[in-house]
Amino acid sequence: MNTEKRKNTEQDGDGENESTRLQQRLQMVEDNGSVTTDNGNHRIHCMTIVGQIEGHYVLPIETKSTKYEHMIPQLVAVDESREIEGLLILLNTVGGDVEAGLALAELIAGMKKPTVSLVLGGGHSIGVPLAVAADRSFIVPSATMTIHPVRTNGLVLGVPQAFTHFQRMQERIVDFVCRHSDMTSERFFELCMTTGEMATDVGSVLNGEEAVDEGLIDRLGSLRDAIDALYQMIENTAKGV
Repeated sequence: MNTEKRKNTEQDGDGENESTRLQQRLQMVEDNGSVTTDNGNHRIHCMTIVGQIEGHYVLPIETKSTKYEHMIPQLVAVDESREIEGLLILLNTVGGDVEAGLALAELIAGMKKPTVSLVLGGGHSIGVPLAVAADRSFIVPSATMTIHPVRTNGLVLGVPQAFTHFQRMQERIVDFVCRHSDMTSERFFELCMTTGEMATDVGSVLNGEEAVDEGLIDRLGSLRDAIDALYQMIENTAKGV
């Protein structure tokens, strides 16, 4: 009788623990748009980069945004975690603050844990460095990526120093993208300055297949392809490959 009671108690405890873990995951999704999963072959953390990347200024409440001050500690925590084995980054972003986006890209590129990115819908503007920052990058066929010069809203002083600042910022972005992809800087600049592609801007819009053909993204793939690649990288890391 006592044995049966202990079993029932253990089962109740397991149910409570599973319920608690589920609540914690749902809270992570609600608070940060991220979740740690342990129901597959490996324990991975899934992080989303959606809407507009918010920088030093708070965006209007009706704007869907990714706050970089939330993501920075998340990335550090994932890389230092003893339980999490890899990071999956899902992107559907219109771009946003250049310095914030580039800071996040540098953090992702410097992680010791295996990282995989998947572009869904769009990976535009500063979303391009974020997509290529991972160890392996994927894009679904229907997604697009916009490449264009650095631009700003609001008042700009018409002095040479202002334009030099934009040029140097553009060079930092191009250097990062080309170091983490197979695209050359010459081709990136060429795509940035394309006319006739967009109605009110210069630049290029690449679909999934074109992004792969240009060497910007590693390969076309789905969520399953991205997860399988991350699992393989985790297993290779464990083997010392």
